[in-house]
Amino acid sequence: MGCGFEEYKESWRDEYLKWICGFANAQGGRIYIGVNDQKEVIGLSDAKRLLEDIPNKIVNYLGIVEDVNLLMEGDKEYIEIVVSPSNMPIAYKGTYHYRSGSTKQELKGLALQQFIMEKMGHSWDDIPVYGATLDDIDRNAIDYFLQCSIKAGRMDESEVNSSTEDVLRNLGLFTREGELKNAAILLFGKHVGQFFPSAVFKIGRFHTDESDLIIQDVIEGNLIQMASRVMEVLRTKYLFSPIYYEGLQRIEQLEIPDKALRELIYNAISHKAYNGPAIQMRIYDRSIELWNYGLLPKELTPAALLQKHSSYPRNHNIANVFYKAGFVESWGRGFKKIAEEFERASLPLPTIEENGGGVMAIIQRKTIDEVIAERGEDVGVNVGVNVGVNVGVNSREIPDVKLTERQTVMVSVIKSNPMVTAKQMSETLSVTVRTIERDLALMQKAGIIRHEGSDKTGVWVILEHGNTNS
Repeated sequence: MGCGFEEYKESWRDEYLKWICGFANAQGGRIYIGVNDQKEVIGLSDAKRLLEDIPNKIVNYLGIVEDVNLLMEGDKEYIEIVVSPSNMPIAYKGTYHYRSGSTKQELKGLALQQFIMEKMGHSWDDIPVYGATLDDIDRNAIDYFLQCSIKAGRMDESEVNSSTEDVLRNLGLFTREGELKNAAILLFGKHVGQFFPSAVFKIGRFHTDESDLIIQDVIEGNLIQMASRVMEVLRTKYLFSPIYYEGLQRIEQLEIPDKALRELIYNAISHKAYNGPAIQMRIYDRSIELWNYGLLPKELTPAALLQKHSSYPRNHNIANVFYKAGFVESWGRGFKKIAEEFERASLPLPTIEENGGGVMAIIQRKTIDEVIAERGEDVGVNVGVNVGVNVGVNSREIPDVKLTERQTVMVSVIKSNPMVTAKQMSETLSVTVRTIERDLALMQKAGIIRHEGSDKTGVWVILEHGNTNS
């Protein structure tokens, strides 16, 4: 006695078959009957009867055979049940139990589905998509994958002209019966949303809480190109890039290290449970929250992710394709690389937590003013709006007025294109024309901007100071 996978019971009850089930579904263990919680042998008066009854009940209720031993300490008899880990999922009266740490839990829902597939040597993305054919595969997505794989040195250039079917077969994306797997449609499908409505990546810009949504985007389509599309939207619309010079060399770096942010996005896409809600990225003034549905594998904790660990992909096929495309490593080094990038940029490491049935990465942000203060007044900023304008505008140019994030972006858009219309800004910022017109009216009243000329041919003028009535 004394190992961590042990239970001690003073007497036998049939409900302890659940514990045997839990041990068999996990790493195995031992149960001692006739021993109290202090590991003191108190003995059994019916040990010999139990020695016959317990093995029979294990076989009848669980369908497995385990060793049941009669032990002695002094003149006291007690029983040891030695449970071996099972390669197959074990059920007790139609329910599945799992011993995790010092507790037993009943597996349900997504956790049960994932457990059974893992025991059978499969993952969710192995399941066939009945009715899907090669006509549902986007050749452009296949070509994009081939280009990435060849560039990463993980595929030979001779394979660039491979047929769509050959590429999918070589990637193991057909079942033995010739059906396309879930992963094939998710990675390369023409209309992924028709098969998997939750295979989308939602981005929202908020102030300090979720009640104040400024702009939002929903990125849909195949997974092989999703991260690239997400990064493009983030760079051009949501995040800013400080611009400065080292000698004659122009340096423009995203506020969050590019490689680290991509790695986090790849992780969210490849580890998402695709029978649950969409991936969500909430961008606040001081932080970014990236959440994907699906808890961590039982072998990992949030703290362990940022340390050396083995790779436990939820979706084996998606992870394999991402590896061959050069997007990720296959050795569980992703979070180590993320940590290195954040340390190199002198930024606090992201924190990882399990939240709402999924995993959330929280990234701290600096404001534009903080970046300018650190770099000096000569730094420029790419403000991250659709027009991609490089500006020197920051809140200190209009010191008497507290602008919202959306209004600050509107000032940047106006500076880039003085003839911009309210309709164009509403499309750029993904809000209604009425919202834009309300913000324009407020900024005109505050003396931040002025409109000159007619509605059709006029221009916007940014005034020198706020709170003036020029």
